[in-house]
Amino acid sequence: MELKTTYAFGKVVDARFAEIDQKVRAELAKEGFGILSEINVQNKFKEKLGRDFREYIILGACNPALAWEAFAKEINIGTLLPCNVVIYRDDNAKTVVMVMDPVAALGVIGNDELTEIAAQVRARMERVLAAL
Repeated sequence: MELKTTYAFGKVVDARFAEIDQKVRAELAKEGFGILSEINVQNKFKEKLGRDFREYIILGACNPALAWEAFAKEINIGTLLPCNVVIYRDDNAKTVVMVMDPVAALGVIGNDELTEIAAQVRARMERVLAAL
């Protein structure tokens, strides 16, 4: 099932969290993305608040070539990078993958050249989701 908000898009997958986590990472790599950061939200809430939370990770994905182009167009673009990809377990024991919509995020800048780069990122992220 596909999901969409004004700032992200994704899908629900009927598969184990760990399996989808590995698959997302592999598909991101195929599209030229590396993982710059990773936050295990479940572990952080347990560590900082002593509270239990669902399996939930945030991956900061970056395609170096496209990032290079974006920085050439707008030096402050780093405030909107990397592109976050979240993977979590929903209330129905399914796995959800959501991707920050780069066109929505970079569209706030009002630079058409950046919007073109963002569209390339979005197309790659859509292929990642399609492969799941």
